Amino acid sequence: MTRTETELQKLLIQLISDWESEVVEFKSVGDSYSTSDIGKYLTALSNEANLREVETAWLVFGVDNKTRQIVDSDYRRDRARLEGLKHQMTEGSSPSICFREIHEIAVAGKRVLMFEIPAAPRGIAISWNGHFYARSGESLGPLSIVKQDEIRGQTLQTDWTAAVVSEASRADLSDAAVSQARARFALRHANQFTNDEIEAWDDAAFLDRAGLTINGMITRSALLLVGKPDSVHLLSPYLAQLVWKLVGVEAGNQIFTPPYLLATSALYEKVRNVQLRILPADSLVAIEVAKYDQKIVLESLHNCIAHQDYRLGARVVVTEMIDRLVLENSGSFVDGEPLDYLSGHKTPRFYRNPFLMQAMTRLNMIDTMGYGIHRMFVGQAKRYFPLPDYDLSESGTVRLTIHGAIVDPAYSRVLIENTDLPLQDVFALDRVQKQLPIDDVATKRLRRAGLIEGRRPNIHISGNVASATDRRAEYIRNRHQDDIHYKRLILDFLSRFDSAGREDIDKMLLKNLSDVLTEDQKRNRVRNLLQSMRRDGLIENLGPRVQPTWSLTTIGRSALTKS
Repeated sequence: MTRTETELQKLLIQLISDWESEVVEFKSVGDSYSTSDIGKYLTALSNEANLREVETAWLVFGVDNKTRQIVDSDYRRDRARLEGLKHQMTEGSSPSICFREIHEIAVAGKRVLMFEIPAAPRGIAISWNGHFYARSGESLGPLSIVKQDEIRGQTLQTDWTAAVVSEASRADLSDAAVSQARARFALRHANQFTNDEIEAWDDAAFLDRAGLTINGMITRSALLLVGKPDSVHLLSPYLAQLVWKLVGVEAGNQIFTPPYLLATSALYEKVRNVQLRILPADSLVAIEVAKYDQKIVLESLHNCIAHQDYRLGARVVVTEMIDRLVLENSGSFVDGEPLDYLSGHKTPRFYRNPFLMQAMTRLNMIDTMGYGIHRMFVGQAKRYFPLPDYDLSESGTVRLTIHGAIVDPAYSRVLIENTDLPLQDVFALDRVQKQLPIDDVATKRLRRAGLIEGRRPNIHISGNVASATDRRAEYIRNRHQDDIHYKRLILDFLSRFDSAGREDIDKMLLKNLSDVLTEDQKRNRVRNLLQSMRRDGLIENLGPRVQPTWSLTTIGRSALTKS
């Protein structure tokens, strides 16, 4: 959920009023703070949010935890470095998790950072550099065995993949798959354990640490991922099969059984992956791109395995057509819809197979929690290919299409010429090339940037890429001129009336802003203009942050006179 600055300010006041709990931590942080300590708080607060059944926990920089006063924080003022913290968090946590959002707000002229932390999914405790953390009142400490058991016990009774197979033993596991599992585990946890440490563990210790066994007992997850092919009868009557089908002029098929850790790569090798050539506008040199990206295909296939409802007795099916791959697994989405995860901000609260999910994460088969769809879409966009399509129309089946051919050359050329397009715009362009509808806001935004042409229902991507690029650059230049114009209006208004509240400035400016923007976007635009002018010393707030009263500074009056 997107929160406005006013909403965040009210939330901050409420959090301070309630003060610290197991799911809220305040810090008086200057220009630096240990990244490792941030990771400890991230995972501790996430685990506690899970235990207390709340969706969100908060880590706040810029509030003194002794006096309860708001103080200014200089931590990572550069936004790019601040956003880079998310990547550092995903690297150190296991299973990977990061902040849902990092909110930067101003309260009475003082900068406050509010790190929004999602709750750990049910059944899965989150660790930082191999150690589990929790909160006890206002203190940070280890996640106790009791709390770990409470989290893990949330789904053990309903998680098919966590069940122990009493007849199974180490002899039912593939030596080659277990060896590969060690290598993958070492790669995923390189910042926690050395290769020598991992090699020194006996099989029983390693399999427990990898989340494949429970106190040395073989689970269904272990048989799926590292089990011998001739041990699949231990999963009967449930099927454990991956099917590859080739359809078209040529036809073929093959069935793959556990160990899935090795089978997915073997299945990928069956896919016909040639190099394709894309010719950019006004260029004689073509760009060569593989028909399918290995990482995208394997992540998609691993997602099918992780989310399959094995109780239905169905198989995971990969159908290769001349221009696409279609991957099908049984079981609907457990938490939300596929496009909820497009931005990469949503973290699922529930998994159908949390035990299997955690093991696959530890073995580096699934990189992150809740970011796989985002990564697939970004990966296809970077290759200038159509975005993946999800089809949930058949009850109990999730069908994913990965395109291996260009649908509209204009789409690819736009992406080549505009490498900084936001993913939401790429998504809208992808729908246009597939002749699917887009909303009014996206239509106005893309039309203003010169990326689409025509009238509904015949909207199409602009065929003149150079013209579209020129118009987009013109739009950006005009946006800068708009900022100067609107700032001048604010200066004039304050000069005439001495001071003004946010409501006064909104009434003056909102009607003048582009209709391409939504009401929320317009208000955010005004907020950004005011904050920019405050940082430049042109205006100052004489009232409380929740009800600002803006006035000209000496610098502002001087600038107005000069202009």
